[in-house]
Amino acid sequence: MRFEFGRIAGAAILSAGLAFGVAGQVAAQDYPHDTVTLVTHSSAGGGTDVFLREMVGFLGKAMGANFVVENVTGGSGANAMAKLATSPADGSIFYGTTPTYINTSLLSNPEYDFTDMEGVVNVFMDPQIVFVKADSPFQSLTDLIEAAKADPTAVPFGVTTPGSLDRQVMEQFKQITGVTSPVITHDGGGELLISVLNGTVAVAIGEIQELGPQIEAGEIRLLASYTEERLGNLPDLPTAREQGIDLVVTKFRGIAGPKGIPQDIKDLWAVGIAKVLEDPDFKAWYEAQSLVPTLMPAAEYEPFLNAFAEQQKAFLIQYGILKQ
Repeated sequence: MRFEFGRIAGAAILSAGLAFGVAGQVAAQDYPHDTVTLVTHSSAGGGTDVFLREMVGFLGKAMGANFVVENVTGGSGANAMAKLATSPADGSIFYGTTPTYINTSLLSNPEYDFTDMEGVVNVFMDPQIVFVKADSPFQSLTDLIEAAKADPTAVPFGVTTPGSLDRQVMEQFKQITGVTSPVITHDGGGELLISVLNGTVAVAIGEIQELGPQIEAGEIRLLASYTEERLGNLPDLPTAREQGIDLVVTKFRGIAGPKGIPQDIKDLWAVGIAKVLEDPDFKAWYEAQSLVPTLMPAAEYEPFLNAFAEQQKAFLIQYGILKQ
């Protein structure tokens, strides 16, 4: 599975400056609403929950509004999508996007799906990592594969929701390696982390911002990153490719809203996110989490999401997960 994130990210970062310049023509003002709700399908402690909660204080300063995060869990994102799709397109409520809401749309045929929303702005690309409990016997992906082939049931894999990108990546890992270990799904990254720590699952896929305290406390150990190159702040962590697994994956993190959001609202978001990404304190946080700033204004983000959805659909059909 490959999506040309590097090429798109480069173009997006370049265009972000243009977007900022155009949007800068919008009169400086407080955001049109005093309070703005950011909905996530993630449970507390999950990647999107952490991303949004870290960002809201900086957003408030940049956009002149009070931002609150609301967790609408269940249905692998279907419940959150339904809330957004039936909300007013007035700039008062938005959704934290990840590949999960597209995969759930393709796999579950919910009443409301990603096509009932529209992309407003992308913020980051988020590297995926493989991790185990600190006292795990697995020191590498090679160790993991050998053990899983010897006894698949003894090496259960952990992922977040059934429609998540990490579920898809784990299934592709199984296809590439030939292992048949069971995959156990969870409501979010917080629950998945607990399963790793209590031994319910042997290995999992996650993001750095979900795992920072456990990494610092020495409670978990990282085995690999699904990136083209090693992460700058984790130079000793080998990539999956370096360990013989040809998988490169990056998760996007952005903002979507109900269909019909006015262009001036979209412009204000492009300006606001550009300011947030330049804030030194927020920059220190996201660099520590290995998040890659990738600002795409609405004119680029919506086509990006549609192209990603088409690629995901092709992948799911290719691997027999979705019928043609």
